[in-house]
Amino acid sequence: MGKFYFLLWLKWASRLVTCSVIFAYAITIAITSFIYFSSSMPTVNSEVFQALKDILQFWFPIVWSVTLLLALFRGIKYIFNTCINGYEFKLLTCKGDSTIEIIGYGDLVKVWRKWFMLNIWLVGSVMVLAIVYTHLFTSYSGIFEWFSIYWLFCFILLSGYFSFIILGSRCKRVKIAKC
Repeated sequence: MGKFYFLLWLKWASRLVTCSVIFAYAITIAITSFIYFSSSMPTVNSEVFQALKDILQFWFPIVWSVTLLLALFRGIKYIFNTCINGYEFKLLTCKGDSTIEIIGYGDLVKVWRKWFMLNIWLVGSVMVLAIVYTHLFTSYSGIFEWFSIYWLFCFILLSGYFSFIILGSRCKRVKIAKC
């Protein structure tokens, strides 16, 4: 089962990283292009290029936080009904008597809310452990000296692994079946 959870997490994490980063860069490039075109397209020299780069770097973390939420919601659909190492997650109906073979986003809302809250608590736990580690073993004195969206993203990926284990064992609408 450990290999199933790891491979499931690896598939989910690679999809989450790919979708969120590509969508964030696409939207950020669109915003930067809009700003460039709305300022009557000045001739690109080193100063204009640096300004466009600064705009891109400013908007990327903001847009990435939004696309990360979208990728989290979209990514939960693809962990079900996929055979990984002889096992698969199955989504049960509300009565819990049969499985849903073709899963829509409407079927996932309750499970996603539980999974998302579980992820929030796990990310918070990892942050507390990181703060303790920071105070004990590094020269940083506070969380805001090192914390950024990139660390938050790493914490989300780390807590995603543990959330799948808890989701498979504790959620009544999700079961693990052999395939």
